[in-house]
Amino acid sequence: MQTPVKPWVLGLTGGIGSGKSAAAQCFADLGVHLVDADHAARWVVEPGRPALGKIAEHFGPGVLRDDGRLDRAALRALIFQDAEQRRWLEALLHPLIGQEILTVLARAESPYAILVSPLLVESGQYKLAQRVLVIDAPEALQIERTVQRDQTSVEQVEAILKVQASREERLKRADDVLVNDRDLAWLRSEVERLHHFYLSLKGGRP
Repeated sequence: MQTPVKPWVLGLTGGIGSGKSAAAQCFADLGVHLVDADHAARWVVEPGRPALGKIAEHFGPGVLRDDGRLDRAALRALIFQDAEQRRWLEALLHPLIGQEILTVLARAESPYAILVSPLLVESGQYKLAQRVLVIDAPEALQIERTVQRDQTSVEQVEAILKVQASREERLKRADDVLVNDRDLAWLRSEVERLHHFYLSLKGGRP
């Protein structure tokens, strides 16, 4: 039987270039236990994990690199052309990723733990959290930050923004919103303010 997760869980999300990772790091610096959904997603398809064998069996050996690891680009090319294959893959991976997230959350010793996920809303992972914090930023600023960070084009960033949950969808799920449109020192002070508020909550609720 699974032992219940002791700390309550805060889901942290935000669009590309919103400063989600910077905010998560500020919480980590304050001693809050973080679980990154992207790390969990990578971990469940590592060599030796059952999911990798099932993926290779279903899509064929072309999705594996010479070293036996998953060739993400090859897999992406296959599933983006075919919605049915994408659904098959999601049905395989989402429960495994959810289980991995719960396992890591169960190790938390801070009063609350944070699940950081860019797809918190789209993937339904917000259901694992008792409270949701959205890091928000004006779209023009998101584009500017991402272009600078990734040395990419404005068009590419706009394409990514289109496939992510819309700002409205994210904000609808939010219990708290932090508009990150200033510098890092200001972000740190805002995170600290939220942290003190979160420490006063029981189970994520006042």
